[in-house]
Amino acid sequence: MHFIGWIAMVIGMFMAILDIQIVASSLEDIQAGLSASPDEIGWVQTSYLIAEVVMIPLSGFLSRLISTRWLFVLSAAGFTIMSVFSAMAWSINSMILFRALQGFLGGAMIPTVFATTYIIFPKSRQNGASVLIGLIATMAPTVGPTLGGYLTQSLSWHWLFLINVVPGILVGAVVAMTLRIDKGDRSLLKGFDFEGLLAMAAFLGSLEYVLDEGPRNDWFDDQAITYGAVICTLSGLYFLWRMFTYEKPIVDLSSFADRNFSMGCIFSFTLGIGLYGSVYILPLELARVRGFDSLQIGTIMAVTGICQFLSAPIAGRLMKVLPPRVLLGFGLALFALGVGLNGFQNSQLGFDELLVPQAIRGFALMFCMLPITNLALGTLPHDKIKNASGLFNLTRNLGGAIGLACINTLLDNRSDLHWTHMAEYINPANPMYQKYLNTLTARYDALGIAEPASAAMKSIGNILTRESTMIAFNDVHLVMAAAFVVALILLPLAKKPQTQGASAPAH
Repeated sequence: MHFIGWIAMVIGMFMAILDIQIVASSLEDIQAGLSASPDEIGWVQTSYLIAEVVMIPLSGFLSRLISTRWLFVLSAAGFTIMSVFSAMAWSINSMILFRALQGFLGGAMIPTVFATTYIIFPKSRQNGASVLIGLIATMAPTVGPTLGGYLTQSLSWHWLFLINVVPGILVGAVVAMTLRIDKGDRSLLKGFDFEGLLAMAAFLGSLEYVLDEGPRNDWFDDQAITYGAVICTLSGLYFLWRMFTYEKPIVDLSSFADRNFSMGCIFSFTLGIGLYGSVYILPLELARVRGFDSLQIGTIMAVTGICQFLSAPIAGRLMKVLPPRVLLGFGLALFALGVGLNGFQNSQLGFDELLVPQAIRGFALMFCMLPITNLALGTLPHDKIKNASGLFNLTRNLGGAIGLACINTLLDNRSDLHWTHMAEYINPANPMYQKYLNTLTARYDALGIAEPASAAMKSIGNILTRESTMIAFNDVHLVMAAAFVVALILLPLAKKPQTQGASAPAH
């Protein structure tokens, strides 16, 4: 019975992770439907992320307070209800509110699955279970934009949220009836750390805000970003002090004393950069440089998902015969190669050019996810897993958030730099430029275009922008590859996992 409940939990986790990215390809449709401004519409994603990162570390305490079963059921119910409200949103402000509540309430579904896996399964079956949750955790961000674009084009943007209703109800009902692995401890309410909760919410919320809005508003040139950074710094310092000095901290940070858990979180952070960064940057590159629509982008992105699916059983089997550090080293190197190959593309890139890099990256994901989870959670005592699972999943989300902020900033800076360098050749003293300008002018004149010289100059300007943008995208891919190389260098710091003294009971 526990296995059936666990499967339902995995489906719920897929829904929660999917909803981070499912709106990515449909923001313009939502913007038109709600009469929102371009600056406002980004908060449809940001509000969800901010609320989710606050709930993820809080889930460990809540699962001990009311039990894993009821926390998940309440989380699934809240997520489903807010999905309906999001579909019924009548303004951008109501949408932002409902999305924030959806992210907060649904956020507990993610870490509870990881914790439950290492509680209900014996050591011999944990690798197989980890294959499934690893596949879901990495697949959901990949298919999110593709599924979202299809639903919006076929039906309407409202179905981005209504698609959650039936699965949400079924998942909550199945978990309520089948999963009884622990009991809540209401005595934890005595001495509840409200100050720690507020400090954590302020710290993580302001951090996500600064990371998301910073690249759009020139970072500290914007007063709101500056205030957000100050709040983030002060609340973060107070939160850390509170967690180490309060008798009953809301988040137990003692798991970081375990070297493998700490290293697992570092690798999870790096994986977040690659996972969310690659899903974000490639569709953006294809749209800006090639002008591809959501269906064309989705077709290319599907290669990654297919290779993830095909590599899952292979990675699962190798986990049984190879040490996690060896498998992780292979995965990190392979992911660096896949992302790095994208750093040598030209502006005519398409499906054929991206097939091999996408396939390598998709194949590598499972060889990263499984050993990282095993290193971080596989050897912790059962009484620490619930809190540790929240922290572990938080690092992956923070890696994605910080990675996206760096990607956007780097992309803007490198685009401007390359445009400036290339523009130096656009002058009458350059004979090749003058020859190309004359050729274009003559061509437009022959076509009967008014002011052919101006049209030729505009065409050259568009080419300049396209090529400088393409080179900037290459730079970003190479920096992402470098992040995985650094993680590979740090791998020897992780110790060989030792088997826990007590195994989880079989179910």
